[in-house]
Amino acid sequence: MGPLVETVVKVGGGVLSSVDVLDAVLSALHAAAQSHPILVVPGGGPFADTIRDVDRRLGLSDAAAHWMAVLAMDQHAYLIADRLASSALVTEPHEIASAIDARKIAVLAPFRWLLHADPLPHSWDVTSDSIAAWVAGRVGAQRLILVKPRGVDPSTAAVDPYFARALPAGVSSLIVAVDRIDALRAALNQHKGHKGHEE
Repeated sequence: MGPLVETVVKVGGGVLSSVDVLDAVLSALHAAAQSHPILVVPGGGPFADTIRDVDRRLGLSDAAAHWMAVLAMDQHAYLIADRLASSALVTEPHEIASAIDARKIAVLAPFRWLLHADPLPHSWDVTSDSIAAWVAGRVGAQRLILVKPRGVDPSTAAVDPYFARALPAGVSSLIVAVDRIDALRAALNQHKGHKGHEE
């Protein structure tokens, strides 16, 4: 598959901490998408937290927990697409390409694609961080921006245990705290055609 997008942005559940935070992040995504294509991969957020709680109480199989958590990402994708101007909900690579051709911001609901490809271990060691990393490789992205919860220090912020294996060679990753909107805007604008691109 040829490159579809240069930048993948994993939008974690921290954006749902308040309406103001959510709208500020979505506004930054919308502004950046005017100059270059962006693919949004949602985290599972509170939807996945519910599944973790059910797993703790009932003891789900690894496969059931995995696919339920991926479906939680789909729920968050519907929420983001509902609030993000000029966006399109997508489920597979050809839909990503169609959205970009239509100058839309692609918001990935990954369940259908992942169920077909089944590329990652079924474990809580694999979260939306690793899924976003795998997606970044599949769409030919050069950069992956991980939007993490409020107050996170990007220099010490944790990704899931599988992330280093899921991130393809040649894809750079950057962590930005959800409440650091200026830092997020700067990161989104550091694309290939911009003078401030990453070194």
